[in-house]
Amino acid sequence: MQVTDSSLALLELGKALQRACYEFVTVTPATHHRIARRGEQRVANAASLRDVFGWNHPFAPGALDPGLRRLLAAAGALESQGERLRSRVRFSTLGGRLFAHSGFPTEGADAVFFGPDTYRFCALLQRWAPTAKRLVDVGCGSGAGGICLAGRAESLVLSDIGPRALEFARINLMLNGCAAEVVQSDVLAAVSGDVDLVISNPPYLRDPAGRLYRDGGGDHGEALAIRIVDEALRRLGSDGTLILYTGAPVVDGIDRFFRAVEPRLVEAGATYVYEELDPDVFGEELDQPAYASVERIAAVGLRAWWASPHRCHARHD
Repeated sequence: MQVTDSSLALLELGKALQRACYEFVTVTPATHHRIARRGEQRVANAASLRDVFGWNHPFAPGALDPGLRRLLAAAGALESQGERLRSRVRFSTLGGRLFAHSGFPTEGADAVFFGPDTYRFCALLQRWAPTAKRLVDVGCGSGAGGICLAGRAESLVLSDIGPRALEFARINLMLNGCAAEVVQSDVLAAVSGDVDLVISNPPYLRDPAGRLYRDGGGDHGEALAIRIVDEALRRLGSDGTLILYTGAPVVDGIDRFFRAVEPRLVEAGATYVYEELDPDVFGEELDQPAYASVERIAAVGLRAWWASPHRCHARHD
């Protein structure tokens, strides 16, 4: 696995945070904005590791250990904001593991997001994922989903269309002592060989800026998730499983994502479970023109498998 000097510096920074027993749970962007306003003055001249690498507050040059500051600079992740500095990367913890990802706010076209969806996705995987010979995390981002299941698969593939996401995924694999094949791929197109478990937490919003980590395409952001279902149905064999976490736009009481994928699952002869995990996420998006007809966006989980010839549909609303 080849890594650049800047990636090695970021890896060393992550290891230093691990030795310091650093912990941070990442919140929604809306909550983060509120905390940022509250903490601006508090960290003007002193900063904790959580202030710098979790809340991503600007800090005075002398407020961070010089060794950590040098690693940030070597990683190309230290920026100046007037008389203060700021980290361009963040570190979050999940299930005792540490993950590097993009700094706040995630405004760049190639930003790599980590947040409440990541925690819900990994919790769903812990409940639903079987053991596997070859697991593929489609649109892996930071790699959190695949890394959380590394012990359940004989081999692991982390795939993403974005080079920046793959860079973070490589770093996070090493931070967490995991081995995987890292593949640049548009869904499953560049993933070769047999696959028996596909997991994915794709972008599911409509983003006017078209950012990869956020824009799912289609009328309301559901297109990419539907495409992942289609490609997984074609690739998975008789013992295959798909686990998908996504957002479902609800229009006039109808879940538009499930309405699109249910006929596909029935036609494929899949056994499937569909569960609404949170009835209302990203409510602020409803102010956007693309959501003029949408009454809510629900966080949902889909598990489809081919372990028996019978079909079932279990839904928890």
